[in-house]
Amino acid sequence: MPVKRRYFDWAAAAPPDPLPAPGPFGNPSSRHTEGRRAREELERSRARCAAVLGTVPENLYFTSGGTEANALVLHSLLLRRGSGSLLYSAAEHPSVRENAESLSRLGKKVLPVEVEADGGVSRRGLRRALEKAENPRMAAIMGVNNETGRVTDIPALAGVLREAGGTIHLHCDLVQQAGKLPLGSALDEADSAAFSAHKLGGPRSVGLLFLRRPLEALYAGGGQERGLRPGTENVDGAAALADCLERRALPGRLGEEEAALRWKALITGLRSLERCTLIPADRQAEDPRFSPWILQLAFDKIPGEVMVRALDEAGFAASTGSACSSAKQERPVLSAMGLDPKTAFEGFRLSQGWSTEMEDIEALLEALQTIAKKW
Repeated sequence: MPVKRRYFDWAAAAPPDPLPAPGPFGNPSSRHTEGRRAREELERSRARCAAVLGTVPENLYFTSGGTEANALVLHSLLLRRGSGSLLYSAAEHPSVRENAESLSRLGKKVLPVEVEADGGVSRRGLRRALEKAENPRMAAIMGVNNETGRVTDIPALAGVLREAGGTIHLHCDLVQQAGKLPLGSALDEADSAAFSAHKLGGPRSVGLLFLRRPLEALYAGGGQERGLRPGTENVDGAAALADCLERRALPGRLGEEEAALRWKALITGLRSLERCTLIPADRQAEDPRFSPWILQLAFDKIPGEVMVRALDEAGFAASTGSACSSAKQERPVLSAMGLDPKTAFEGFRLSQGWSTEMEDIEALLEALQTIAKKW
C-alpha cells in the first residue's frame, strides 16, 4: 500500500495552484495587434500586483524570480559613483549572501551584520555594523528568515539607518513573508523588495521587484522592464503571479491564525520528545519573534540529512534548509546564530502551508517519535 505523502517543505516551494488560461501570445514589444494585446495583459498584471502590494504599477518590475530580483538590486552598487559599502544580515538567503560575496570579489566593500542567538538582526547589531562600515550605501535585510522563520522588525531597522544619516538604500527579501504575514510595514520602509511566485503556488521562474526609485541597470538588452531587466517579458507568468498574490497575499487571506494554532500543537508536541531541540532553544509555542510557517529543529545524534531521508521514507517532505544551497554541507545561517557545529549538522527545517491540516501535524509528531526511537 503506498505511503500517504504529507508536505512540510513549503518554504522551498508551494504546491502549484491551477494556472490561468494562456494569454495573448504576441511579443509585448511588438507594435502589431497581437503585440499590443500582450502588452495590455502584461500591464494589467502589473496593476493587479500593485493593488495587492499597496503601491503604484510604476514601482514594480517582473523578473525571473526572487534570486534575480535580489541580484539586480545588489549589483546596481557596481554602477554607483564613488565608493560605498554594502551591509547584509549574516543570516540572509544565499541569493543575497552569495551575491554580496561576489561584490566583495569585485572590489566592493561588504560587511555582514551579526545576528542575535535567535537569528534576528537587532538595532544594536545594525548600529555596530554601521560604525564599522566605510560609507554605507545599501543594507540588505530579509523580512522572514527562510530557515528559522525569524521575523525582522523592518521599521525599527529602517529607523536606525535614518539615524545614521545620508541615504542608505534598504533592500528586503520578502519572499518568505508574502502570502504568510502582512507586508505593509516592511514595504512602507523598504526602498526595494523581492518576491517569488513559486512560494505562493505560482509557476517557477517568475518574480517581482519593488523599487521605490529607479536603479541604474547593470546589463543591457532590448530595454524591457524600463531597461532594468532586458529580455522578452513572461506575460503568462506575470498573470499567474498576479493571480497568486490576489489569492494569498490580500489581508484576510493569509491564514496566519490557523497556522499559529498548528505550529503551537507541533512545538508543544516536540518539547515532549526525547532528544529534540528547537532552534533556537528558547523558541516558544506562541512566539511573536517567529513566523508560524517555518520551524528549525534537531534531534541529538541524528544528522539532519538522515532525518530528512527517514521522513521521506515515512511519507513526509522536509529539508535541511534552503533548497538553493542543498548541495552544500555548510549551514551559514545556523553558524551565524552561534550554534555549535554538532547541532547545526543535526538541524533540519519543517515548513507548513495553507493546505496543512492538524491531522498532518499529529502524523508528523508520531513519525518523528518513531524515527528517534530507531536511532
